[in-house]
Amino acid sequence: MNLFAQKINSKDNYTYQVREEKGDLNNDGKMDEITVKMDTVDETRPLRLQIFLSQPNGKLTLAVSSTKIIEPQYPVENQGKFNGYQIPNFFIEEGVLKMWSEIKSGNITYDFKYQNGNFELIYVNKLTNNATKGYTDENTIFTETKFDLVTGIRTETDETLGSAKALKVRKKRVLIRPLPKIQDFKFSDKELY
Repeated sequence: MNLFAQKINSKDNYTYQVREEKGDLNNDGKMDEITVKMDTVDETRPLRLQIFLSQPNGKLTLAVSSTKIIEPQYPVENQGKFNGYQIPNFFIEEGVLKMWSEIKSGNITYDFKYQNGNFELIYVNKLTNNATKGYTDENTIFTETKFDLVTGIRTETDETLGSAKALKVRKKRVLIRPLPKIQDFKFSDKELY
C-alpha cells in the first residue's frame, strides 16, 4: 500500500474584517461596499481589498478583489517584523473611493473613480517632510505633491510650518495612459507618485 501526503491549504483565510465602507461608487443611487480583510493564518498577515457593486436586484456583486494594493503587516522582506504602518483607511466621497495610507515621513491619498468599467486612479495627494530627528520643528520642510492623473498636472509645493508663502513650487506635466486600474495597483507603486 502506498500513501501520499498532501499539504492542503485553505484558499480563503481572509476572515478578519479590518475595514468596511459603504457609499455609491458607480453613480446608480444604490449603496456599494468595500471591505478590507486580513488573512490571520499567513504569518505575513496579508490584506485583501474587495469592492462590491450594487445590482438592480439589490444584491451586491464582487467587482474587484486585490491582495496587492495593501502591504502585508509583516512583509517577508522585514524578516517577521511589523511594517510600521497602519492599515490604510478607505472613504467614499462623491462617488470617489479614497485610500489614505501612511508612508515614510508622511501620508498619501489615492482617489479611484469608477469609469470605463474599472476603478481608475485619477488623483494622488502626498504629504511628506524632511525631519530626521523623529519630530518636526520650524526648520522642517513639508512637501505636498498633488497629481491630477486626468490632466497630467503634477505640482510639488515646499513650505515650512507657519509660513504664509511657499518656499518652492514645481509644476510639470506627466501623462499616464491608460490610467492605472485598482486591480493592477501595488502598494509599492507609491514611489511612482
